[in-house]
Amino acid sequence: MNIKIYILGLLVFCISWTQAQQVTPSESGAFILKNGTVHTVTKGTMTGDVLIKDGKIADVGANIVAADATEVDCTGKHIYPGMIDGMTRLGLEEIGAVSLTRDFNELGDFNPHMKALTAVNPGSVSIPVTRTNGVTSVIAAPTGGLFSGQASLINLHGYTPQQMYAGFTAVIMNFPSSGKRGRWDRRSAEDIKKDADKAAKKLNGIWDKAQDYARMDSIAQATGAVKEGYNPQMEALLSTAQGNASMMIRVNKKQDILNAIEWVQEREIKAIFVGVAEGWRVAKELAEANIPCVVGPVLGMPTRGYDRYDRPYKNPGVMQQAGVKVAIMTNDSENVRNLPFNAGFAATYGMGKEEALKAVTIVPAEIFGLADQLGSIEAGKVANLFVSDGDPFETKTQITDLFIEGWKVPIESRHTLLYEEFIKRSPGLE
Repeated sequence: MNIKIYILGLLVFCISWTQAQQVTPSESGAFILKNGTVHTVTKGTMTGDVLIKDGKIADVGANIVAADATEVDCTGKHIYPGMIDGMTRLGLEEIGAVSLTRDFNELGDFNPHMKALTAVNPGSVSIPVTRTNGVTSVIAAPTGGLFSGQASLINLHGYTPQQMYAGFTAVIMNFPSSGKRGRWDRRSAEDIKKDADKAAKKLNGIWDKAQDYARMDSIAQATGAVKEGYNPQMEALLSTAQGNASMMIRVNKKQDILNAIEWVQEREIKAIFVGVAEGWRVAKELAEANIPCVVGPVLGMPTRGYDRYDRPYKNPGVMQQAGVKVAIMTNDSENVRNLPFNAGFAATYGMGKEEALKAVTIVPAEIFGLADQLGSIEAGKVANLFVSDGDPFETKTQITDLFIEGWKVPIESRHTLLYEEFIKRSPGLE
């Protein structure tokens, strides 16, 4: 009897918890956003309309007529393209302190075949929280080891990971560090060098094998021969080793960045550097190497105790002004919603508002090879955009309407639901 009561109580709890997380269903159809200030990003700013049909931006201009579309009055409001976070763990982690809710790190150093997309939880409560701040797409990425796995760009709307997939995948590699791992690192200079040499040897050994595998694949393709054996790890690196796909390389310290530049140039790898915390120290070298960088988090601490407090804030601007293609990331899970504020700090500390907006819209789209689909408000692109009552980089601004792949997504999350519940609580306080 006690067991039955326990199970019944558990079911009631689960049902009530599920209901507490439910949001209003998204709406499909045609929509016309009327009389807003349209920030196209690539073609300037205008006052006009945006027509959405079949999941795409059908038209942008003044006095658009569409009798079959639901009208959204944007008078006095602003229309922006949805923001893109270049590196997160969103959908892969729910509660940092609970290991059962963390699915972004595999055992071992060599896991390039592990796909983060398969582990994405479309029902993550952090996803609605994120998109209510105007973030519509993110890179969901694994961590840990030398080769962490494969990251994917996802749109923040859908019932399955496959529905959310936005068209970009890349292997993640953590470049071996030649310095201390943090303030807690008590290794001697000799031990640090030994560990760095060992890691570099291991990396080069893996990549030599990947290039051999790529050569064998090319021979098999050219001759029609059957390639013997199947190696999932090497198969995952095949496109990158052949120069057909980019690899996202996490690297932060000055000397490591310089070493990584040399490494990818020698091996002719299409690389995207991620993190790049000390990019400002080697901005010229990064620009000359023409390596795009996903930088952040901007709202972070300096990498060295003697650096100025604002170095992380200035880092994207210094790099961008040196000629580096810079996108901004949060590298977070539950606080990916803070992407616009990371960009806001970058804007204030030298990057400028226009370039900071590009760094969370069109630039990441360009880096991921999707500039023809995402990152700006142009006819023919995917309808990922939002309407706000002000500058999205300011915390006082409210997002009033949100569209992802043409779906009108409710501005609701666990935060808004709790707010509505308790602001109208009854009995209340007298």
